[in-house]
Amino acid sequence: MKVISISLILLIVLVSCNSKKEKQEPPSDLIPYSILKIFPHDKTAFTQGLVIEQGKLYEGTGQYGTSWIAEVDITTGTQDKKITLDKKYFGEGITILNNKIYQLTWQSKIGFVYDLKTYQKINEFEYAHEGWGITHNGKNLIVSDGTNQIHFLDTVSLKEISVLKVKDGDNQAERLNELEFIDGYIYANQWQTNFILKINPADGNVVGRLDMTQLAEKVFPLNPNADVLNGIAYEQKSKMLLITGKLWPAMVAVKIQTRKEKS
Repeated sequence: MKVISISLILLIVLVSCNSKKEKQEPPSDLIPYSILKIFPHDKTAFTQGLVIEQGKLYEGTGQYGTSWIAEVDITTGTQDKKITLDKKYFGEGITILNNKIYQLTWQSKIGFVYDLKTYQKINEFEYAHEGWGITHNGKNLIVSDGTNQIHFLDTVSLKEISVLKVKDGDNQAERLNELEFIDGYIYANQWQTNFILKINPADGNVVGRLDMTQLAEKVFPLNPNADVLNGIAYEQKSKMLLITGKLWPAMVAVKIQTRKEKS
């Protein structure tokens, strides 16, 4: 724990120092945010999904043989009450709706449903594409598959009811990964980039983006094995957004700034 604490202090200092440097004019659709707090994160966790439900933080991880879902203590990064997947499955995104945990797997094209209280598996469902990220809008499950497509599933039949093609200007927004539904918009990690895209579910257009590059550059030296940015969890009451990545030693709480806050 002592090593993690020193690393987190270093991260805070580096982020603070960086704010004094000159910055280039940001893209017009860049969403400003402020850093609220930095928490420890298990640097062995290959994060695929992150969810806050009823004030509790849940995380889902991937990799064959070590995929799990667990309730996480945000102050320490340690896990409790864990579900461990069979080693033949590579765990992907998770979401929680109606006291059920929904989990995707990568190439097995099968998802699992668990009771939130008991962690007992209560259902399975199949899909015709790879499983990457998952969230919900309170009515339907929303699933990414690593392309520019987002799939909407009925929560009763768990069958696909529609597909949304995401566009970033004149181009397709490829490699959509971990998802979070926030105030009517879909937020998506774009795999192998430091961007989180804000997507209008009505037409599939990218209407903004969070650039986490500076933060990622400060995290990587703290763990040589740190991988890509992946993990978005939103806490509705505080309007806090938790951000992390695969094998990251830190989890960062940020707040998206409105235009009024920016001025």
